Amino acid sequence: MRSHHCPNRSMFPLPFLGLALVLLISLVPPTSSCTEQEKSSLLQLLAGFSQDGGLAASWRKDTDCCTWEGITCSPNRTVSDVLLASRGIEGSISQFLGNLTGLLRLNLSCNSLSGGLPLELVSSSSIIVLDVSFNRLTGGLSELPSSTPARPLQVVNVSSNLFTGRFPSTWEVMKSLVALNAKNNSFTGQLPTILCLSAPSFTVLELSFNEFSGNIPPGLGNCSMLKLLSAGYNNLSGTLPDDVFKVTSLEHLSLPNNWLEGALNGIIKLKNLVSLDLGGNELSGNIPESIGELKSLEELHLEQNHMSGELPSALSNCTQLITISLKGNQFRGELTKVNFSNLPNLEKIDLLHNNFIGNIPESLYLCSKLTALRLSGNHLHGQLSEKIGNLKSLSFLSVANLSLTNITRTLQILGSSRSLTNLFIGSNFLHEAIPEDDSIDGFENLQVLSMSDCSLSGTIPGWLSKLTN
Repeated sequence: MRSHHCPNRSMFPLPFLGLALVLLISLVPPTSSCTEQEKSSLLQLLAGFSQDGGLAASWRKDTDCCTWEGITCSPNRTVSDVLLASRGIEGSISQFLGNLTGLLRLNLSCNSLSGGLPLELVSSSSIIVLDVSFNRLTGGLSELPSSTPARPLQVVNVSSNLFTGRFPSTWEVMKSLVALNAKNNSFTGQLPTILCLSAPSFTVLELSFNEFSGNIPPGLGNCSMLKLLSAGYNNLSGTLPDDVFKVTSLEHLSLPNNWLEGALNGIIKLKNLVSLDLGGNELSGNIPESIGELKSLEELHLEQNHMSGELPSALSNCTQLITISLKGNQFRGELTKVNFSNLPNLEKIDLLHNNFIGNIPESLYLCSKLTALRLSGNHLHGQLSEKIGNLKSLSFLSVANLSLTNITRTLQILGSSRSLTNLFIGSNFLHEAIPEDDSIDGFENLQVLSMSDCSLSGTIPGWLSKLTN
């Protein structure tokens, strides 16, 4: 879901935090008097604000602009930082900011700025960090003149605005670019993989929630230092190109909710992967046995595809896994082939609507950190084991539409789970008798209980009225 509300957390993904700290947080240098040209440029910026967030009280013509709120100067008497995030500012961004020849960092994020992004800022010969995220900026990003020399920009964050159009092809002059965040806009055309050719240190490419379309173009294989590629919620199509699997530095690959096809056979090359999200695509084939070599993998999201086959036993070699989401596929076979007890960090597993058969594997009950378990809509059978009581943190359990038996024993086992808040056991226990009052107790924190379509016999028991939450 798109969001244009400025978050309290970092606007860049987690792998970008270290870089952001280096670039955005520095020792405060001693201030000195700024030049008249710098003062004039800043006052023209102020004049473009219809709501200035109280800056006018500090930004006075008769004072040194190095002392103004949100302004930092370097030792050589030039303005180095304009940091005006979350000030409640409305209005437009002045092109005269481009006259600040010593400006290194510009942060205007989390305001209500409108209009376009001046070319003078993108083509600046000094700015290394440009953050205008979470505003209402419109139009396209400007193409740079063909004669433009290499620019020093390292970090560009234009996310959560109203930008449109194709990404500028002339941005290949950004040879120092490390991170680009353009998510949550309406950019169109192909992904700007040309940046990989020109910027050898390129590390973060965040393009999700836009209108990019077509195949993923060549070029990603040249991103030898790329750690995060995120382009979910676009209209990308075609097969996953080999170029993606050549980016062996990748730690986070996120391309959900597109129209991508093909198989995951090349995934073994990405041995540094921490998170893989390809949910909501048109992928087919099975999960390769080689996935067990992804020793750092924590998040695996392949839900809502057309994948099939059995789960590879080697999945239990991914010992750092926290989340497994495979719902809405055609996986089959017995879950007992995977030794879930080898996954001590597993918190969530979602296997909804597949074709798994057999019993619920005992090894699942040894995943002590498990908080959510959804197995509904498969062909599992038998009874829940008392060992499910080992899951002290389990708050969500969905085992509906299986072929479970013995509702009385099931409710007795689950009643002692103090953490359980959501329980879905419908379409099981066919034609059994609903348990009497004296046999069921507990469920002290249960908020949702679904027992629909069980064809139970008997009267509505009084113990249901004790579920006060």
